[in-house]
Amino acid sequence: MSTPRPSQSDEAIAARDLVHRLQQHFAGRLGALAAELGASGAFTPVSWLRDEGRHGGGTRLVAPRGSVFDRGSLNVSSVHYDDLPDRLLASADALSCIVHPAHPRAPSMHMHISWTELRSGKRGWRLMADLNPSLPDPDQTERFRAVLEAASGERYAHAASEGDRYFQVPALGRHRGVAHFYLEGHRTESAAADLSLAEAVGTGVIDLYPRLVAEGARRPLTDADRAAQRAYHTLYLFQVLTLDRGTTSGLLVHDTNDLGIMGSLPSRVDPVLLGSWADRVPAPQDGLVNTLAEIVADGEVDDRAKLALAAAVRAHYRAHPEALALQARGSVVPPTVANHGS
Repeated sequence: MSTPRPSQSDEAIAARDLVHRLQQHFAGRLGALAAELGASGAFTPVSWLRDEGRHGGGTRLVAPRGSVFDRGSLNVSSVHYDDLPDRLLASADALSCIVHPAHPRAPSMHMHISWTELRSGKRGWRLMADLNPSLPDPDQTERFRAVLEAASGERYAHAASEGDRYFQVPALGRHRGVAHFYLEGHRTESAAADLSLAEAVGTGVIDLYPRLVAEGARRPLTDADRAAQRAYHTLYLFQVLTLDRGTTSGLLVHDTNDLGIMGSLPSRVDPVLLGSWADRVPAPQDGLVNTLAEIVADGEVDDRAKLALAAAVRAHYRAHPEALALQARGSVVPPTVANHGS
């Protein structure tokens, strides 16, 4: 096995250090939350390699499924192509986090922080965060927004607008989530200030989110709450697998981390509800939605289903590359590895 030799630009080194630190900080905070609620919070590390390690890899920390977490994945990846000068992507270092609490009154959360360098010399940060409650709580929504605004200052209004745009679900006339933040390709003349912004966004979300989960997990629970969670988790899967550019790009460029990429999916969905949305999307997406609903016909999104879902999405976009234009976007469309031969 070859030893990975990642990009050594100062910005890439700083980003790599940051995403590892944030991953450990988040795992520690979520572990403390689980202990507070009387459950195990020991995350399991799962490592993967890109091309047997020649082009990097990563480690995701997987939350124990039980009374606190339905699903949780904190994934750090460092990918580089130093030995392949024809690749448009030179390197990327990323932290991608998704947590789905078990209690329907505790909100799900997604966060992504990454630094990307292209062979052309273009480089920049992608910063994303969004709160995803099954049953929205206005106070929690405003606190999540306030943390992001405090971290980003004058950039908040633009990032919130871009997030609202990216997380639209046009076929259903709604958004995924209630509070959104998205900066694509962010870079200024000050590398130190940019790094501080990335760290402030990540730390702000990490420090607030466990408190929101703890509040929700202590609230009374009804059958209607459980039904609302199942419906929302179905929406979440629908958005991720039919609209999310990052997910699609990762699946198209390689198949070495399908379980990790699918780690963002909740454990149970409503296949009938999912299938009912096929006639709301334009062709050829209707065929994809029907296929997804068939794969999860029993409602379970286990490892078998995750691998089948990944394969279905990959096959769909290879057969219908024009459908990539139907995916979510902000005002800046990232040069995805799938679209640019990386």
